[in-house]
Amino acid sequence: MGKNTTGKYSLLVPDGEYSFRVLSPVVMHDLGLDMICRQLSANESEQNYIMGVMSRIYADPSVTKYRGGVFDDIIGNKKLRDDMMEILGKISFLKDYGSFKRDYDENSGIWDLMHRLDEIDDYIECVDSLYSCLKDKNLHSEGFTGLKEYVQNIYEDNGFSELKKDISELKKVSGEVRSITIGINLNSRYEADGVGLISVNSKQFTRGGVLSNFYGHLMSRDKISDNLDAKSDFRFQPLDAVNEALSKFQQELQGRVVTGGANNLAAGMVGIPDSDKSKDITRYTDRVVTKLITRIVKRMRETLNKYVSITITDMTDLIPELTYYIRWAEYIEKLQKRGAAFSKAKVVNSAYQTNADISEEDDSKSRYYMKARGIYNIKLAAFDTEESEHIVTNDLDFDSEHRVYILTGANRGGKTTITQTIGQLFVLAQGGIYIPGDEFEFAPVDCVFTHFPADEDKTLDLGRLGEECKRFREIFDGANDRSLILLNETFSTTSFEEGYYIARDSVRAILTKGTRTIYNTHMHKLGFDVDEMNEGRAVGAGKAYSLVVHNEGAKRSYKIEIAPPAGKSYASDIAEKYGVTYDMLVNKEK
Repeated sequence: MGKNTTGKYSLLVPDGEYSFRVLSPVVMHDLGLDMICRQLSANESEQNYIMGVMSRIYADPSVTKYRGGVFDDIIGNKKLRDDMMEILGKISFLKDYGSFKRDYDENSGIWDLMHRLDEIDDYIECVDSLYSCLKDKNLHSEGFTGLKEYVQNIYEDNGFSELKKDISELKKVSGEVRSITIGINLNSRYEADGVGLISVNSKQFTRGGVLSNFYGHLMSRDKISDNLDAKSDFRFQPLDAVNEALSKFQQELQGRVVTGGANNLAAGMVGIPDSDKSKDITRYTDRVVTKLITRIVKRMRETLNKYVSITITDMTDLIPELTYYIRWAEYIEKLQKRGAAFSKAKVVNSAYQTNADISEEDDSKSRYYMKARGIYNIKLAAFDTEESEHIVTNDLDFDSEHRVYILTGANRGGKTTITQTIGQLFVLAQGGIYIPGDEFEFAPVDCVFTHFPADEDKTLDLGRLGEECKRFREIFDGANDRSLILLNETFSTTSFEEGYYIARDSVRAILTKGTRTIYNTHMHKLGFDVDEMNEGRAVGAGKAYSLVVHNEGAKRSYKIEIAPPAGKSYASDIAEKYGVTYDMLVNKEK
């Protein structure tokens, strides 16, 4: 069991502390939801995230209502989905590849500062876009209304306005810098003996090549100036000639000029391919340039450090949450176009709801409540099978009286499919997603437990019956009167007599605990004996009922009804289908 205590804005959980329980991968598999999640996206990380969200079960109705409202806004507004994912995608890129939350000290060079300046400018643009996107959309859910307010507070906050102004002015100043003219003193061996800033220019150099210009000036004696004060804006700022960075810069620059080739000397400046290690030359010039344009660098560093606390993590965390809703919306829209029916679930209040004002009597009635109409297993619509062409829907209720159902019927008559359906409804609805069916009104469960046949390799140590008993005990101990238990042919791996007595005691124990349960089984006697198991139970204490899957002759109807078992497991139908009855075998021999 865990609690949502992130403190960040979320579209999955409203503000506050809410407890949740986690469904095991076995439960997700038994319900068929792992296969469905794989259909939602081709991206494995998205599949895993969606599975993670679906498997965290919040029993508080507030969470279900919150998610359902967000999904309403998402599924009905494709443009909103596209716009928000584009904007948040840009912010995510900044988070993954940017330099946010970094202090800029005296060692930070001009190139680092310029890069961070561009990042913050992009961040401002994203917030502006997100603000406009949410402002213009007709959104009704608590989740999106809160997000709109959250972004609006950022947008209208004095700090953000000041950030926009400072960055705008800084961009204007730094944006005018397109080139720097540097003077280099040489000794008799043409080694750099000193460097000085001559000018900061608003235009890039475009004439001639570095080497050709330098060579041309050497060869033309009249072009070599003797006047060191030729330019009024010449301000020589000497640097240490033996400085390691400068020396390295000189070596790299000389090597590039000599070996770079004609293409690298185009436009009068040295071009450096991305694959060339010489591109790191900016690191060597950082210290030089920083000292030469001290005023600009100082202002940039002061401004950026002023906003070093800016974080975009809270916004980027919304991306997977949006992806969760969007993938489900796309999937359901696709199935709806194929004729599948989906509807929004309606959750009822209970004392489990945070700050709920509800009487004990009303809570006792509502905590076991479920009203399902026209429901079906989502796998029938998701996969191309014989049943998917003609989906049979069903109705079923849970309440304070109808607490446990003993489900019997024909082999391959749909018992497992119906059992899975009930589990799917709760998981989907509590995840905020539309349910497969016409109507689903319910009190949330705090967890779903499944007991389906185990793989053979998991039963070697204890034996199949021992493994079944061990798993059932773990489920029973973990469940309470707000849980949902789904049993599929439990205790059927031993003789009928042994299995029946274990199953009967288990059902009686479940009735005592009060857990909503469906137990599908071939042990029809268990369905016949519900009155015996209900003996002595008070009105409203919860009882077991026999639920059957109807059969129309040899044809399966897949319709369920509260009624006594049919009295047989329909093994004869299967035997007749494959010609292994006594008469069919003997007559064929003749």
